[in-house]
Amino acid sequence: MDHEPKAVIMDAQAMDRAIVRIAHEIIEHNEGAQTIAVVGIIRRGEILARKLVDAIEDIEHVRPPFGSLDISFYRDDFGISKAPVIHATNIPFSLQGRDIILVDDVLYTGRTVRSALNALMDYGRAKSVQLAVMVDRGHRELPIRADYVGKNVPSSREEDVRVCIEPLDSYNAVEIWNKADEPQEGSAR
Repeated sequence: MDHEPKAVIMDAQAMDRAIVRIAHEIIEHNEGAQTIAVVGIIRRGEILARKLVDAIEDIEHVRPPFGSLDISFYRDDFGISKAPVIHATNIPFSLQGRDIILVDDVLYTGRTVRSALNALMDYGRAKSVQLAVMVDRGHRELPIRADYVGKNVPSSREEDVRVCIEPLDSYNAVEIWNKADEPQEGSAR
């Protein structure tokens, strides 16, 4: 088994540029940062969301509220696959009247985002929910699309797209792996 990715699609600098571009797009679409709050889907989405909040603050000099969302119990494969690792959701603000920017690393089938939307609804009714992802790889099973995308990465179902991000990983990059060669931790959904 080969332990190298099939391809590196984005390096750390490309990921940083994508975060800044997405931050500008969010600010433009929402006419500033006054009404937005950013919620990252645990694990890699949470880290990307923190970076996005920092970028928005650098641009607008306003720090949007930040939260993290654990979707373990909302997944449609809960109880079918291996036992989930449970993390704490932390949304220390009201969703009421806010434009929520939901952040994840990879958009694939749409099932993770569906779970996240269900989980968010338990915390209140937002004015809107907008989706930001580092990678959109296609192959949707549900009618879900991202509003903000770092990079569209066409891939086959025999491949996995992995977003590597510090501190969970030792480096920042977006890689394509053959499923048979993929490392155990961090496979894309």
